[in-house]
Amino acid sequence: MKLTKATRKKAKLRMGLSAVAGGGKTYSALLLAYGMTNDWNKIAVIDTENNSASLYSHLGGFNALELQAPYSPERYIEAIKACENEGMEVIIIDSITHEWDGKGGCLEIVEKLGGRYQDWSKVTPRHQSFIDAILQSKAHVITTVRRKQDYEMSKGADNKIKVEKAGLKEITREGFEYELTLNINIDLNHLCTASKDRTGLFMDKPSFIITPETGRLIKDWCDEGEAEISIEEAINRLSSCNSVDDLTLLKETLPQSIIADKAFQTAGKKRFELLTQKSELPL
Repeated sequence: MKLTKATRKKAKLRMGLSAVAGGGKTYSALLLAYGMTNDWNKIAVIDTENNSASLYSHLGGFNALELQAPYSPERYIEAIKACENEGMEVIIIDSITHEWDGKGGCLEIVEKLGGRYQDWSKVTPRHQSFIDAILQSKAHVITTVRRKQDYEMSKGADNKIKVEKAGLKEITREGFEYELTLNINIDLNHLCTASKDRTGLFMDKPSFIITPETGRLIKDWCDEGEAEISIEEAINRLSSCNSVDDLTLLKETLPQSIIADKAFQTAGKKRFELLTQKSELPL
């Protein structure tokens, strides 16, 4: 282990937008994406909402990938990779709700396996792979998620069970918000508030309406700091590693997106094999 000085790196956005039906999730996501890119051709929408993104085609020539059931984690991952391979700068996943609570989504997969607690041991890794595909993406990622009224049961003074409203709840696996850079809640008047904000741009600030300028502010924040190392540069650094310890130290300095890259993993394995072979040679 080695201590290093903390430095601010350029970042890829991982953002969530949540709202009830009619709150403007798709429209807001498109305005944000355009503010970040200033180029509709660099925006892709993974559309699970019955081709609803096409309703906003008048905004500009963004790209759309219609994703239909089954909404398994693997199909979402495939869609994300397809957008990355086309060089998209911003990927909008509209919405992630289906991966959790849609036809062929995680809840249905568990139910078909038998609905037992132990069945989650098979499904949770698949869901985590979907989360990892978002976190490790080469593009900025904006996710939308549906919200619905949540209820709680409690026992009153008369010992009768009462059902009470407990606010709005996002329809995805609990804890997804913790993975994000920024999470925005949109009400039916299209007013936005931040429930999580690592950027410091929106938390504890007055509610606002999303415009392309919002996207430009976020993009400026993402671009602050040192540039992230490229795959090519990371692979070049492998050749300067003269021991397994050097390889370990290099890995500790690299972002997860680089470590997960197949080309880097292949090159790292070759360098490791070369170093361990050398260490076994007689003096």
